[in-house]
Amino acid sequence: RPAPKVRSAPSRRASRQAGERRTRSAPTPVPEAPRAPRVRLDPREKARRDAARPHLRIAEPPLDPTVHVAPGRTGLPLPDVGDALAAVVGLLRFGAEAAGISPEDIERRVAQVLAYIRRRVEGDYDVDDFGYDADFTENVFYPMLRPIYRRWFRVEVRGIENIPATGGALVVSNHSGTIAIDSLMVQLAIHDEHPQRRVMRALGADLVFQTPFLGTIARRSGSTLATNSDADRLFAEGELVGVFPEGFKGVGKPFSERYKLQRFGRGGFVSAALSAQVPIIPCSVVGAEEIAPIIGNMSTVARLFGLPYAPITPTFPLFGPLGLIPLPSKWIIEFGEPIPTDSQGPGAADDPMLVFDLTDQVRETIQQTLYTLLMQRRSVFF
Repeated sequence: RPAPKVRSAPSRRASRQAGERRTRSAPTPVPEAPRAPRVRLDPREKARRDAARPHLRIAEPPLDPTVHVAPGRTGLPLPDVGDALAAVVGLLRFGAEAAGISPEDIERRVAQVLAYIRRRVEGDYDVDDFGYDADFTENVFYPMLRPIYRRWFRVEVRGIENIPATGGALVVSNHSGTIAIDSLMVQLAIHDEHPQRRVMRALGADLVFQTPFLGTIARRSGSTLATNSDADRLFAEGELVGVFPEGFKGVGKPFSERYKLQRFGRGGFVSAALSAQVPIIPCSVVGAEEIAPIIGNMSTVARLFGLPYAPITPTFPLFGPLGLIPLPSKWIIEFGEPIPTDSQGPGAADDPMLVFDLTDQVRETIQQTLYTLLMQRRSVFF
């Protein structure tokens, strides 16, 4: 048998030649030259350079000297600010004519918006001790509510002459609707329908002012805490105060109990009116019960989030946030005849029987008015 071949170790010369070949094949790294700092040209200088290039020159003959040159590479002209505003007003006029609004009305509204912005920037507005911002309420808050008031709910107001032209008074209304929007509609109805355009200062629960954003809007629009001390201060200033004694019990009641008034509390609002000797004006609202009928209550969810109720309606939570949109029911708001309190004497507020009787009288007046309005209403939505 032939002997196996034995591979000898490579010689020193072969090893040296292999190393030279590897050295020659690997590229030698070349150090990069430091980059020069980028210099930003002035926009006008850059525009002049671009305009000097024939393939980028657009405007022939030369541009109008009254028009500013754009800083971009294209050299496109920017119109004057006045021309831009004129174009915007032209578009608004076109849209106004399509919507049946006169161009003069559009110009008036634009002027009002610009004046409001100027006042906010300059700080030319007042806020009272309760946080009420009349400038914000008149120019922002009420305009946002008017489309809902006039076109969505089509509110019909009766008995607005029962609201006094001056001086303090207490408006007592029923409360319903799952979404407590009836207080806003009553407030807007008094402001827009009354000849003196009076502002109702609503008394709200603690939860309203503890809610982020909602509490700020409520304060700025004139609401305050439902306490006797705040009510007394408002009456002393001759303000019109609104209260909704049913509270969350009325707003969160099931649809099967619609237009049945809940308990009016312990008559604290009557005590405040007796102390200030201001008239009590019953207010009845029909239509709010149908905007979001409650067919169930998620009590576990309500306790989890610290809410008085978590409603189940035909549209919520089935359709998510869209289910919170109220249904377009037909509303009727009627203000009853004032109930005087100045004839009861200064110590009438300390008489519990008198407070109870007056509270029951106001509640029964509102309840009977609700039944009458329901009989007069032709349809829920018309």
